[in-house]
Amino acid sequence: MASKSSTKRGSALSEAFPAADPSHFRQPDLDALRPTFSTHRPKILILYGSLREVSYSRLLAHEARRLLEHFGCDVRIFDPRGLPLPDEEPANHPKVQELRALSEWSEGHLWVSPERHGAMTGIMKAQIDWIPLAVGSVRPTQGKTLAVMEVSGGSQSFNAVNQMRILGRWMRMITIPNQSSVAKAYQEFDADGRMKPSSFYDRVVDVCEELVKFTLLTRDASAYLTDRYSERKEDAAKLEQRVSLTSI
Repeated sequence: MASKSSTKRGSALSEAFPAADPSHFRQPDLDALRPTFSTHRPKILILYGSLREVSYSRLLAHEARRLLEHFGCDVRIFDPRGLPLPDEEPANHPKVQELRALSEWSEGHLWVSPERHGAMTGIMKAQIDWIPLAVGSVRPTQGKTLAVMEVSGGSQSFNAVNQMRILGRWMRMITIPNQSSVAKAYQEFDADGRMKPSSFYDRVVDVCEELVKFTLLTRDASAYLTDRYSERKEDAAKLEQRVSLTSI
């Protein structure tokens, strides 16, 4: 039978963190989670994934733009025409620089892709691939909000929006819960390119409203929301190494 002292040691060890460095732990800071709200208009970048002359993803992107502007946003839409395939040209290509500058400017993204062969289009993926995960120690998309929409020529599907959600997580973005999938898109727009009244349009309004609210809620706290134990620990180790080198 174990002694009382060994039982106490085992209990103390179970409450400790032998695999961690608790000096880098941080308790939640309510003040940091509730900063003073910025008063400028939310800055939203819209990407769409088609080059067709009659592009339903582009029409949906502009429909979302009108709504976002109505809800008080400053909106920019990137035109993917002329953007090279990833690695086809160097990163200083003018269209790549334009895309990266818009992404850096933005506080939130809206991605709109057609579904082709059960997936987002290559044009959509190429735009996302040109946005870097990291530039030096800066992660350009980390903490930005993201909404996703898709259009399809057949019955309703969610393959493209699900793929874009995975990409958003990979890029450390805050992807909102709602999403839009417009089925048989050729039936949902009139001759002037405006979306007809429907439950699909209602969902587009829902997504735009939600994107604005999540952006307003998180943009001033995004640095705190993405402050991580592992990175604090790594930064401290690098600082200690630099100090040690300079003291030699």
